[in-house]
Amino acid sequence: MSFSSFAEFLAMGRHGLYVWSSFGITLVVLALNVALPLLARRRYLQEEARRMRREEMQ
Repeated sequence: MSFSSFAEFLAMGRHGLYVWSSFGITLVVLALNVALPLLARRRYLQEEARRMRREEMQ
């Protein structure tokens, strides 16, 4: 598929809204698939450190 201008490329033959929103949603899902486990790991390590400190005090 060949486009004669950048505006035509963005419009994607009148399907631009669907195409670009699909790309955007995909990027958001991929970013969440990376970020959420990292945040969960950080939260787990912080909770374990707190638990270890509590056990040391007892």
